Amino acid sequence: MLKLSVLACSILGAGVSAASAQGLGGPSSVQADLQPGDGLTDPQFRTEFPRNIAPNYFEWKQSLSEKNFSYNIDYLSLGQTSNADLGEGDAAGGIFRIYGNWKATDNGSLTFKVENRHAYGAVAPQNFGFDGGALSIPGTAFNDNGTLLTNLFWTQRADDGAWTFQIGQIDVTDFVDIYGLVSPYTAFQNLAFNTNPTINAPNPGFAIAAGARLGENFYMIGSIADANADPSSPDLSVFSEGELFKSLEIGYTSGQDRIYFDNIHLTLWHADKADDGSRPEDYGASFSAAWFIDNTWMPFFRAGASKGRAALYEKSVSAGIGYFARNTDLAGIGFNWAEANGIAGDQETVEAFYRFSVSPDLQITPSVQYIKDPLLNPSASSITLWSLRARVVF
Repeated sequence: MLKLSVLACSILGAGVSAASAQGLGGPSSVQADLQPGDGLTDPQFRTEFPRNIAPNYFEWKQSLSEKNFSYNIDYLSLGQTSNADLGEGDAAGGIFRIYGNWKATDNGSLTFKVENRHAYGAVAPQNFGFDGGALSIPGTAFNDNGTLLTNLFWTQRADDGAWTFQIGQIDVTDFVDIYGLVSPYTAFQNLAFNTNPTINAPNPGFAIAAGARLGENFYMIGSIADANADPSSPDLSVFSEGELFKSLEIGYTSGQDRIYFDNIHLTLWHADKADDGSRPEDYGASFSAAWFIDNTWMPFFRAGASKGRAALYEKSVSAGIGYFARNTDLAGIGFNWAEANGIAGDQETVEAFYRFSVSPDLQITPSVQYIKDPLLNPSASSITLWSLRARVVF
């Protein structure tokens, strides 16, 4: 059981060291991706799949981490096909990322991430739902936005981890309304099961965020971010435009070292309207509950509602479960019901996946998504999408 517990901490990508030392960030953050786990760098798993390719390179990387500088280079690829009677019928894209962290002082660190997101053909997976007539994002993060600076921020924290402060180029979806299965790189692919689709979260940009413990079991996280952020052309225009995204989260956990394992929280948020009319004022609330049972099963329930037309859905309810299997394999199934502002009817989504850890540096994840009553194509009763995702780490 102890071995399984340690392994589960690595799988989620936000184990004890990440949760208690960083305070902010979740399973899709740089802090999490640098943690041993997901079958990518876990020492126990590596004994079964030894590194036979470029062992000197990985030894050199390890020597850097011992000097307080850690980094990864990875590439993710996603291919999707559907039976929709509209659109292209298939989509594919990739993400190349370089990311890392420099621990400059005992309580301060600099985090960075640069990535290139690209489509292989006419449609990127992130837009594949719209292309086939569904109000859905079935390939979260796999867009065609080019080269992006998604992280460049400073983290300062208290000696005992009681509070954490961040400032710089931040992706608020790394910590706003997250849970253990939130990452589109290692878990669910549909936005319905990632950051709550009723939240009008901005693109990565200049932001200030802080988190604090409230006793042994409660915590609070708040953020103020540029509502008009563009990571392909980062700037500080928020100081002149003053259009902001704000969030406040209050949560309960079984212990501060299990903040992303056993977690129940309420998130409130507000996004200013754009003066140019491109975005209305939007605000809402979301609730999330997930609990890691026997370090094997993670059932979850998530719901949200918003006012305005900027978020994907006006109302959304999701539920499902994750199962952490042999080595660092992961299976998951989720169910979502949603309504959108200004569109009659509702839409239901089911996603199921199984993530195979093929080697220390390679994951393969087949999945299927079923969308009932697609809101943008009322003549269709359903759409089924099949996906195959791969991730390789260097």
